[in-house]
Amino acid sequence: MTTATQSLRPQLDRLRRGWRASPLPRFFAWWGGELAALLPASWRRLFGGGAQWYLLQRTDGRWELRRAGEPEVRAQWPRGTEAAIEQAALSAAVREVDREDLRLALLLPAAAALRRRLLLPRAAADNLQQVGAFEMDRQTPFRVEQVYYALIELDTPAPAGRFFAELVAVPRDALDPLLAELEGAGIRVDAVDVAQGADRLGINLLPPARVPRRANPRQRLNLALGAAAVLLLVLVLAQWLGNRTQALAAMQAQVEDMQAEAQQVGALRQELQDNAGAASFLVRRKQTRVTMLDLLLDLTRRLPQNAWLERLSVDPSGQVGFQGQAPQAAALIDALKDSTTMRDPNFQGSIQPDPQTGKERFYMVAQLRQAGTTAKAAPARTASEAQP
Repeated sequence: MTTATQSLRPQLDRLRRGWRASPLPRFFAWWGGELAALLPASWRRLFGGGAQWYLLQRTDGRWELRRAGEPEVRAQWPRGTEAAIEQAALSAAVREVDREDLRLALLLPAAAALRRRLLLPRAAADNLQQVGAFEMDRQTPFRVEQVYYALIELDTPAPAGRFFAELVAVPRDALDPLLAELEGAGIRVDAVDVAQGADRLGINLLPPARVPRRANPRQRLNLALGAAAVLLLVLVLAQWLGNRTQALAAMQAQVEDMQAEAQQVGALRQELQDNAGAASFLVRRKQTRVTMLDLLLDLTRRLPQNAWLERLSVDPSGQVGFQGQAPQAAALIDALKDSTTMRDPNFQGSIQPDPQTGKERFYMVAQLRQAGTTAKAAPARTASEAQP
């Protein structure tokens, strides 16, 4: 096992525990069983697979081979026979099993293992191997280098923040001769476990360095098929997306054509509205705006004959400004306050005497009235009445 794999092992163990604790394994097992039941028996045998464990156990001077979970013995041979005979007996017993699925476990009797139940904090679940090495001196009479051990988490209910685990240890002196005997016969085991009834406990006492690494061509094929399925899915999605893009482009082109037509119609409607509005505006403006002729006529009638204007202006907002001279400029407010063409007359700036004419120079501003409105006042004075 490489250093990188060792460093990732706590994270992998955490993920594995989370996966086992979730309902997903049970769901997928049920779902897979339901799907498999729909296949013919020949197809199930063809596509069926997975690791099949066989248990190799030494009993009364002979080796016995059983399938995990089954009490009957599939094969047996005396210890110390030739390697070819042992391999032939083993091969005959597992001939119906695919070599890629075959797994061998050396099964030790329950009395050969020392088992201790531990109550550990939940944080210790991320690194059980180190916890087992630390607890070895406290829980057993052996040192960690004298045993093969494994620490497994139990499903037993425990106090909050803690969990139960079981420490299983086997002396190396008792296990190494058995491993050496099997290796001498050309038989390599994938795990070393402890018997529990007709089955195994479910641990592996072999250190990671001694676990055989098996090539799995089927897994490579599955990965290749999975990658091909993902690639095909991506291609199908890309084709679907391309079709949707083309359909969207066609719809956008139609929408743009319709928008252009709608804009033309809108432009014509707006032009019609503008023309109608301009015509109505001019009519209303003519009806409501005091004409310049009316303004001049009104000023002529209301200003005294000895007063005259030098400048007259009307801005777009309707403000009237006029500048001129009069003997008594202050009296012009009374003369203009009842005007029918303008309202709010007022002086802009100060009244200044003109030494040349002897009159007062003024500048007044007022606001044009709308046509049709009249001031609530007496009628305009004539020029002769306005003379002082």
